[in-house]
Amino acid sequence: MRIPSSAAFALSLVLAQPTWLPAQESSSERPAFGFLRWSEDWSRFTGGDEALDPIKHVQLDDAGDIWASFGFRAEARLEAWDDFAFDPPVSNDDTFTVSRLLAHADVHFGDDVRVFVEGKTAQASDRDLPGGRRALDADYFDLQQLFVDARFPLGDDSSVTVRAGRQSVSFGAQRLVSPLPWGNTLRTWEGLSAIARCGPWTATALLLGYVPVDGSEFNHRDDDELLLGVYATRPLAAGGGLDIYALGNTRDDVSVNGTNGDAERLTLGVRTWGKFERGFDYEAEGAWQTGDVDSADVSAGFLTATLGWRPTNQTCKRRHWVGFDWASGDGSPGGRVGTFDQLYPLGHAFFGFMDFIGRQNILSIHTGVSAQPTDRLTLSATALEFWLEDQDDALYNAGGGVLRAPGSFDSSNVGAELDLMARWKHDAHLSFYGGYSHFFPGAALADSGPDEDVDFAYVGLQLTY
Repeated sequence: MRIPSSAAFALSLVLAQPTWLPAQESSSERPAFGFLRWSEDWSRFTGGDEALDPIKHVQLDDAGDIWASFGFRAEARLEAWDDFAFDPPVSNDDTFTVSRLLAHADVHFGDDVRVFVEGKTAQASDRDLPGGRRALDADYFDLQQLFVDARFPLGDDSSVTVRAGRQSVSFGAQRLVSPLPWGNTLRTWEGLSAIARCGPWTATALLLGYVPVDGSEFNHRDDDELLLGVYATRPLAAGGGLDIYALGNTRDDVSVNGTNGDAERLTLGVRTWGKFERGFDYEAEGAWQTGDVDSADVSAGFLTATLGWRPTNQTCKRRHWVGFDWASGDGSPGGRVGTFDQLYPLGHAFFGFMDFIGRQNILSIHTGVSAQPTDRLTLSATALEFWLEDQDDALYNAGGGVLRAPGSFDSSNVGAELDLMARWKHDAHLSFYGGYSHFFPGAALADSGPDEDVDFAYVGLQLTY
């Protein structure tokens, strides 16, 4: 489906924004809905005038010490592609739908013990694009989360919560660890984590196994794909913050630019964000990786920074931004590995909504603007330009797969993407979103295969309670 850019922009003005963007604000009594529903605190909610309010805090004993909260989220999205994969010899035009339903129960036994369970079902219509219907698209009636929390108070402003079971996690800006909200079947892990709070610091220690999606059977943990380490965060002055992390991961039978074998990596990183005077804000994050792939040493890294500006004395809450992303590539096939491993990212938020580009062997600059003409409508436009960091390595997609193999690039220019999107928030529970994206292939794609422009349009809705 080819859509003229003027029509696509008009379409984006009446639609809405995906669920990974910030949740709506609410009062302390009625908490905001989070994407990770276990993060919501309904302990002080005494009810309101909405029909389903009674299920948000259900007293299970006379004293009120044992109580439960129930909720759900239903989502559906229509996607339309024209020349997907840059129009190879077979036609890659298709329109299809994805949808999912998540339902959860959160049971508290006093202040220190809790059981959280969340089930899901994710469906997709026939997808006549490369890869067909993927694990990202469909997973019928499975367990997304089931964990037990035990909290141990350690004094004023200090505690440790031990969490055991299947759980979804999200850190920082979700560049390295994300539950992948755009993916219809989401991500989850299984194992142990511990959340320690001491003064301004919150630190999470992990020992988790990844749970891959098996659309035909119950999903089981993969003990060969581990995520472990510590992620610590604290607020700073003027709405800023600081994250420090050390994350280890293991994968079996990987291949990185001619080096093959089992991989073990350690990622050491830092992230900071805050505000300047006169409406300026910033965010920066960087990390270095060490480890090995088979017997080959790993030395890789990434760096990103964004500068934003909100004009003062405005009525539409406009924000402008500009930034860059760099992630290392590998200089020669085989031997020492220089390609950064992006772990479990939400690349969708940083490298274009078409998900052609991942945080590996890439250099990108981006600029954009967002505005809120009314309390219900949010609009944004983002332009991104991409180059290979090293022409001797592959071009990788948002999932870490090889989009174009190494050895065929005479140019480093991958191309550019334009993303237009919008959100219409009907109320606290119902929102609509949609948008249009166009990819302009560069010389590196022309060097290595088909290089037709690609169009992508989507509309969707979300109902949360």
